[in-house]
Amino acid sequence: MYATVKLNEGRDKSLKRHHPWVFSKAVARVEGNAAAGDLVKVTDNIGNFLAWGFYSPSSQIRVRALSFKENELPDEKFIRDLVRSSCKRRDALVERGNEGVRLVASEGDLLPGLIVDRYGKFIVLSVSSQAMEHCRQFVLDELFELYPECSFYERSDTKARKKEGLSDRCGVIKGEEPPEVIYVLEGGQIRIPVEIPHGHKTGAYLDQRQSRIYLSTICRGKNVLNCFSYTGGFGLWALKGGAKSVVNVDVSGPALDAARHGVVENHLDPGRCRFIRDDVFEYLRKKVNEGVKYDVVVLDPPKFAESAATLKRACRGYQDIARLGFSLLSEGGRLLTFSCSGIVDQALFQKITADAALEAGVTAQIRAALRQDCDHTVSLPCPESFYLKGLDVEVL
Repeated sequence: MYATVKLNEGRDKSLKRHHPWVFSKAVARVEGNAAAGDLVKVTDNIGNFLAWGFYSPSSQIRVRALSFKENELPDEKFIRDLVRSSCKRRDALVERGNEGVRLVASEGDLLPGLIVDRYGKFIVLSVSSQAMEHCRQFVLDELFELYPECSFYERSDTKARKKEGLSDRCGVIKGEEPPEVIYVLEGGQIRIPVEIPHGHKTGAYLDQRQSRIYLSTICRGKNVLNCFSYTGGFGLWALKGGAKSVVNVDVSGPALDAARHGVVENHLDPGRCRFIRDDVFEYLRKKVNEGVKYDVVVLDPPKFAESAATLKRACRGYQDIARLGFSLLSEGGRLLTFSCSGIVDQALFQKITADAALEAGVTAQIRAALRQDCDHTVSLPCPESFYLKGLDVEVL
């Protein structure tokens, strides 16, 4: 009934550890007919069962595994149970005053290729794998039951989707069309701008929630430079924390407009902040040449490393901006630097940052290690689900 994907000898170790990805080079052959999105059985080279997963002939990740028990098919009940339990685990975050919450975090919640974010009364779905494309209606049916009061919007327009042989799909699924910008409460104190229809990802970077709140605890009376600011979340929390001044820098005019409106929305002092539309690398170089100094610099760039082929160039990019950031800090200043590239692990990122400090001619120590917030869950056997790492580094 189901086609079998048989692996090459010695290529079964990761599946035995319940890692959900089967790469094309691990596949010896496919026995039976398997079309895109079909459920398949995965076995080792002598036919021992390893997992049930969904087939994707266009992708380097040829199968995404969901079940590792032969008697447990990833059927509608299986998928809906995973969605329900994932959503329920987020209740505590909502109770702590967060209207923006990631309900399902892809591999982190054992549903590879599925992102579900809630922004108040809007729920945004992003599907990026053949596996979740196959299960999409099961997911929606469960979400409709869990959140009958919400409107549903889809942002399935990622690069990963194209690699899976899937076309983009965006728009209203059910309910109201979201406005261009909405504001959702974060940490019970700040209303964060969210751009659902045309913003990055599903509309906001919820993974930086705890780091934004952390920033507010270290910037009272400080001059803060917020780079790659997008809609200004770090800047809003810096102002809330009593920063003397905040400069937000981003290349996107609409994102900066949302950030500017966010200051008004939160009844913060617009006289303490500026919004600069510029290439961040160029802006940092200009300020270094001008001898400008800040007390706190935040570097939250987009993903520099998409694959192993781009890793070396990405490391150089992270090192360059960190070097410039260090060069702009006054004595005792703090650099909050981040990488959302999953392929750059914590140890490598620390080395990159240390090399940047050396190049900048400063001595520094780590004050805190930062990471994605708890609703961006990490699956123990899938280290790639721990993608966002950061450092708070103090210049001595």
